[in-house]
Amino acid sequence: MGTGGGAVNAPAEGPEPRPAVLITEAEPSYEEQLATRKRKYVTMMVCRIPCLILAGLTYHTWWLALTFLVISIPLPWVAVLVANDRPPRKSENVNRYAREAGQIEQRDHRVIDG
Repeated sequence: MGTGGGAVNAPAEGPEPRPAVLITEAEPSYEEQLATRKRKYVTMMVCRIPCLILAGLTYHTWWLALTFLVISIPLPWVAVLVANDRPPRKSENVNRYAREAGQIEQRDHRVIDG
């Protein structure tokens, strides 16, 4: 039908495009931070269930059962603290100009008595 030209949807020839490089130091979005904190909370609370089950299964060995119980008691409190805590802010070392301390001149000045 047509004369000349090439395929309309043909891929461009040449090197493959490189992936984008992240050049910003922006923090993760609020949604990403919240998802990470939720994951940590759920993980810690899921760890509490086996501790309670193991405490029940090892009640014949009182010190082992007590150890599992003592581990499981503060887990909800710690999980809430971790979930409510945002990641620490990045410390930035700002490059500031620091001039050298000037020295008072040490030369003899001529004094005129009047």
